[in-house]
Amino acid sequence: MLKKIFSFFKKIIFSVFLLYGYNLIASSFNMVIPINVITVLTLSIFGLPSLFALIIILIIIF
Repeated sequence: MLKKIFSFFKKIIFSVFLLYGYNLIASSFNMVIPINVITVLTLSIFGLPSLFALIIILIIIF
């Protein structure tokens, strides 16, 4: 049980760093994805493909 909780926290931390790194690169293109609970949990649960989905949603909406 404790191992699963630790693994999930590790995924959350990785997701925050991944979003921060993306925002550093994409800020010059003005395509920033906000770091909030919804985006971090989406990345934590679904992984890297959800980052691409968030980018596509950002492009379609704006």
